[in-house]
Amino acid sequence: MMAAGADPSPAGRRRFASFLDLISRALTDAAGDGGGMPGAIGQAFRSLLAQDDWLDDEFARPDPDRYQQYLLYCDARRRFSVVSFVWGPGQSTPIHDHGVWGMVGMLRGSEISENFELRVGRLVKTSEDVLTPGRIMSFTPDGGDIHRVRNAYADRVSVSIHIYGGDIGSIERSVLGPDGVRKPFISGYANRRLPNFWGEV
Repeated sequence: MMAAGADPSPAGRRRFASFLDLISRALTDAAGDGGGMPGAIGQAFRSLLAQDDWLDDEFARPDPDRYQQYLLYCDARRRFSVVSFVWGPGQSTPIHDHGVWGMVGMLRGSEISENFELRVGRLVKTSEDVLTPGRIMSFTPDGGDIHRVRNAYADRVSVSIHIYGGDIGSIERSVLGPDGVRKPFISGYANRRLPNFWGEV
């Protein structure tokens, strides 16, 4: 794990940039809406998560009041985005959807995803995934798209990396109540600045 305040290593920056290129190429080759992307990039994602030397400390900072979503990269055509989620102790999301394909991988700590389905107008919990460093999970609008996520730890920060089939911070999505009623929201990002993984400007 990188020490707090440490700069990403040049090798780490290159690995992340190569990973972004891989996603872009895979999307160019993919048919339809990119729903097959998790299979196409899964092993490369695991390899990226296996070496924790590429994420700038600024995009791993928690907030005492709520989880943080930092934009790490957004494709110029907004075909995909990569973000870091930073979970303070005990922090969680409401139950929500995405509307696009996505992948989640654990970099530091652990998180728990409670997965739901809408059945006859009500939310039903279907499963629970526990992510630890190096583990990934995926979803599409047709399956696994509704969940609630929380930090598995009450005494430490956790950091996960998310890949979405669109600019997730600008997409209108929904928070869902127990009765399935949807309340629209747009998440935005917590960034004070955009990252530069290709070196200093």
